[in-house]
Amino acid sequence: MVDKEKAKRDARIRRHNKVRSQVSGTAEVPRLNVFRGNKGLFVQLIDDLEGKTLASVSDAEIKDAKTKIEVAKEAGKMIAKKAQEKNIKRAVFDRGGYRYHGRVKAVADGAREGGLEF
Repeated sequence: MVDKEKAKRDARIRRHNKVRSQVSGTAEVPRLNVFRGNKGLFVQLIDDLEGKTLASVSDAEIKDAKTKIEVAKEAGKMIAKKAQEKNIKRAVFDRGGYRYHGRVKAVADGAREGGLEF
C-alpha cells in the first residue's frame, strides 16, 4: 500500500515539474500556485524572478463556507482581492500537477470572479 501512495505522489510531482518548466511568474504577472494537501488548501501568488511570495491564502482563513469546493472558491476570491490591493491584474495559473477539476477549478473560478485574469 505504501508503494502505491508513493507512486501516486511521485506522479503528481512529475506532472508539476512539467508544468513548472513552462510556467513562470514575474512581479507584474505572478504565478498563481495551488497546493491541495490532506489538511488544507493553500493558494499563493509567486514572483519567480525574485523568489518571493507576493500574497497567500489558506483555507484556515475561511470560516463561512461549508463544502471543500465552496472553501476553494472563497480562497480564489480572497487571493484576487489581495492581488488587486497590490495592483496585480493578471497572473499565470499553476495547477500544481493536479487535474483541472474540483477544488483546483473552483480556485481558478473564484479568482476570475474576483477580477484576476489568466
